[in-house]
Amino acid sequence: MSISRPLNHLSIAEAGKALRAGEVTALALTEAALTQIAEVDPEVHAFVLLTTERALADASKADAAFASGVDKGPMQGIPYALKDIYGTAGIRTTAHSNLLRDNVPSEDSVVAAKLAEGGGVLLGKVGTFEFAIGGPSFDLPFPPARNPWNLDHFTGGSSSGSAAAVAAGMMRMTMGSDTGGSIRGPAAFCGTVGLKPTYGRVSRRGVLPLAYSLDHCGPLSWSVEDSALTMQVISGYDPLDPASAKVPVPDFTASLGQDLAGLRIGYTRKFYLENPFLDPEATQALDAAAQQMAALGALVEEVDMPPFEQFDAACRVIMFGEAYAIHETDIKTRPHAYGRYAYQHLISGAVLSAADYVQAQRLRRELTAAVNQGLLGTFDALLAPNALGTAAPFSDFGPDAGRWGGMLTGPFNVTGNPALALPIGFASNGLPLSVQIVGRPFDEVTVLRIGAAYEAVAGVTQQRPQFALQAKAA
Repeated sequence: MSISRPLNHLSIAEAGKALRAGEVTALALTEAALTQIAEVDPEVHAFVLLTTERALADASKADAAFASGVDKGPMQGIPYALKDIYGTAGIRTTAHSNLLRDNVPSEDSVVAAKLAEGGGVLLGKVGTFEFAIGGPSFDLPFPPARNPWNLDHFTGGSSSGSAAAVAAGMMRMTMGSDTGGSIRGPAAFCGTVGLKPTYGRVSRRGVLPLAYSLDHCGPLSWSVEDSALTMQVISGYDPLDPASAKVPVPDFTASLGQDLAGLRIGYTRKFYLENPFLDPEATQALDAAAQQMAALGALVEEVDMPPFEQFDAACRVIMFGEAYAIHETDIKTRPHAYGRYAYQHLISGAVLSAADYVQAQRLRRELTAAVNQGLLGTFDALLAPNALGTAAPFSDFGPDAGRWGGMLTGPFNVTGNPALALPIGFASNGLPLSVQIVGRPFDEVTVLRIGAAYEAVAGVTQQRPQFALQAKAA
């Protein structure tokens, strides 16, 4: 291939082909990324720590490996960043909190180690909501990330810096985490792809936890293929993560490029129609996405889900109960070290009883059966709403932690199913709209197939905010 576009506009697959053909070096890709970061991050605030020396060293190692005929896989020579809850040996990991402002782990998290072993180029750590909960706080060690489509709007959370960095063209993939929608929500609001894999597909060892039975690790990226290629590197059984599943790692790219003929997709339209936060433009975009998937050969039928309120109650009780258990000592002994938003969310777990938690887990089993044995016993995948509107402005956030309405991501943390956030258009205010594609447990391949087929004809993921267009050709 001949490179006619700025290097930051190449996908992982495109950059990989160019690297292997000798048309570009990992060092050139890294320098282009560092240039883009220098140009746009002073306004976007995605990064909390830039590891320039590490990135240049990683790039040099990748180039040397290529020169020696050593190929470590799809991430070799590719710049990436980690949400600042991923442990990194010798590199500060703060969870965007004063409590861990000087925390330097002695070991890499499993995902960080796999990306390093795969020849990736670590650019640094990107921002999060404090301990992956709370909101866009201004009382923390670092400012909150801003939405590259409109800097007056927030990114969603908690993988806020991850989504902002990808949307602004600083790199093509960042790692996020998802406990109630923290990959898919920011992906929705920032117009990126975001994949929450099946619970247990990717090890969480070494990643600061929020809620053990809901936490997932996954990528945010510019394209479906970029997420698929990342999954190839980070997936796999980890016997030291109690939730890790001993299942084969498939070829996540195997079905990319196929149409949707023969697939049955259940469209959960009634699930959101009465939600008070629904924007009519979101309904139009979701309906259009369903129609497009039908045009690609899928049989798309409307289906019923259990009420959102049941999923939401189960998710919130489990999340806050487990999060409080993790933070109980610090909440009791140094509450003022937390930012206001995170404290207010975490302390809510103190009033939950064991009975509340048990009932939430009981309901969780019933809801999971309704999705997996019911709907996904008939359909290959579900088309579901993600955010029912666009990103709110920072001015909507007051001094106390609130809930931004219209996020319908939590149900699939409750069930653990793989769920892909996919951009489907833009509202009249110029901000992105998104959908979720939900699959059977450990069937990310079908989810990615559907996402890639839609992406190829819709062309939405190829539209970028002005910030992403500032990259200079190398």
